Amino acid sequence: MGDARAMLRSLAGRIVGDTLRTRVFSLALAVVIVVGAAGWLAFSHIINHLTGQFGAMIAERQVQYDRHRGMAVLNAELALAESFSRAPAIVAWFKDENDPDLKARGLADMEHYRSAFADGSVFLVVNGSGNYYFNDAQQSYAANPLSYTLDPELERDSWYYATRERREGCYPNVNVDDVLKVTKVWINCLVSENGRVLGMVGTGLDLSGFIRDVVELPGRGIESIFVDQSGAVQAHPDASLVDFRSITKEMAEKQTIFALVDTAEGQRVLRALMDAAREDPNAFISAPMSMGGVERLVGVGYLDHIGWYNVTAMDLGAIIDRKVFWPVAAGTIGVLLSVALVLCIMFRVVVLGRLERVEAGLRSMREGRRASMAPDPSNDEIGRLSHAVIEMSDAITEARLDLEGQVRQRTEVLQSLANLDELTKIHNRRGFEARFATQRRRAGDAQETSGLMLVDIDHFKSINDSAGHAAGDQVVIEVARRLTAALRRVDICARWGGDEFIVLVHGCTAEGLRRVAEALGDMMRQKPIVLGSGERISATISIGATVITGEDTLDVAIGMADAALYSAKDGGRDRAVVFDREATRSIADEVLRPASGQ
Repeated sequence: MGDARAMLRSLAGRIVGDTLRTRVFSLALAVVIVVGAAGWLAFSHIINHLTGQFGAMIAERQVQYDRHRGMAVLNAELALAESFSRAPAIVAWFKDENDPDLKARGLADMEHYRSAFADGSVFLVVNGSGNYYFNDAQQSYAANPLSYTLDPELERDSWYYATRERREGCYPNVNVDDVLKVTKVWINCLVSENGRVLGMVGTGLDLSGFIRDVVELPGRGIESIFVDQSGAVQAHPDASLVDFRSITKEMAEKQTIFALVDTAEGQRVLRALMDAAREDPNAFISAPMSMGGVERLVGVGYLDHIGWYNVTAMDLGAIIDRKVFWPVAAGTIGVLLSVALVLCIMFRVVVLGRLERVEAGLRSMREGRRASMAPDPSNDEIGRLSHAVIEMSDAITEARLDLEGQVRQRTEVLQSLANLDELTKIHNRRGFEARFATQRRRAGDAQETSGLMLVDIDHFKSINDSAGHAAGDQVVIEVARRLTAALRRVDICARWGGDEFIVLVHGCTAEGLRRVAEALGDMMRQKPIVLGSGERISATISIGATVITGEDTLDVAIGMADAALYSAKDGGRDRAVVFDREATRSIADEVLRPASGQ
């Protein structure tokens, strides 16, 4: 034992040496090794931290991007489908399916909306009979859109009866139509009146196109998935994982995203992420979990308008190549070996201090701000990393501003589509209701009077029957143009539905309203409408008008104008009638009812 100790002391003496220079060098070398090892551990920790922060930032931007991209595809179709479900012609036809006039108007509206939908397909179901009408972009069913009759006993038709239980609203559903042999992301909007379901209308988006446009991403390591409230997969890059007819299945039968998570704990965390996203759709929530044997950072967003979640799973190892940091480590080790003693003293200043500034810049980026750091003047690895972070910050900031601009522009376009009538380019029913509400709020005096008119094109059905629907559309467009041109800029003109318009004349008396209505009738009477074919059509209008105050609701105002319009039509049409409150006070409860959209 003593001999072994003596040998070790002799070996240490030979290595360290007897001179002070050798001892200092050996000590410095030992310090370099210890400090180098400590520095490497610290460097690895910072790189891991930076990678995690950068990965979370990428995940947040990707979830927002996927959310906005998904909504951009669905929002326009949802807005059109909701408008379709409230169309007066559709509601009237659904209440009396066998009336030929109502059916003709309903099918015309169906074709009108079909041409507006991006997929060019449209369907409707009449609840009373179960009849299913359909047409596609190729007009395959134009001659006979009545495709088949739903049967509550058949599994293939259970989607309708399951959706009908929700009473109102629009609901996307991925489904295969076994009769028509088509697979689509269907947008199903219930048509209801006073809580009673009259039927359903909607459209479909090609499933493969939806996956290509929304789910498939060009970058590696990123997987975008859309699921419904139960977690059933509605869109996935692998179409075989999509759960069809989710709305009709029991939970045990569904193909859910939870089955793609490897552990029960991961499934619980994913469910918690989904619940948190639903509570605050604007928040960003992410967590690591194992999916398919790969550790991924999973972010969840909530598409509150349709009740879907967009789940973004990111493989950070595939996205962020850690080899990019190796030159920094090699440079640090080389500097430590060449200036060992100086690095032992200055390591904090030269390496860690500069990396902390880079980290501070990344922290600013994570908080949504441009990296608040000055460029590192050095041209070494850390300096290049600093410049890369600054350039990355500038690129991400520009991308964020560009994305916000695109979202803002798309929102404005969607808002415009929702409030404008596609045929006449003037306000539709929704747009008028919004403008009316705004005008009511701005009115300073509750007793200040305005005028409201319902304008109906006389014998419009005869124009359609004799000259065709295209000519009828031209007549509607020209009447809208003339009405808009004849009114003041402060007045509001909108298409109320079909051949009926609604006008709000700001700040007028009963006599002034009468003069305006008669002037509009004279304007239409004096000059025929010239069609594109050169044919001239003498179109007249009937007007029901009423003076309203700031205390009158829109329903009350329309009820009075509707009663006046009925009198104008009953009196022979081509005339204007102003509602007399005093003369009709005894029958006000009968007259003042919500307008039926005649």
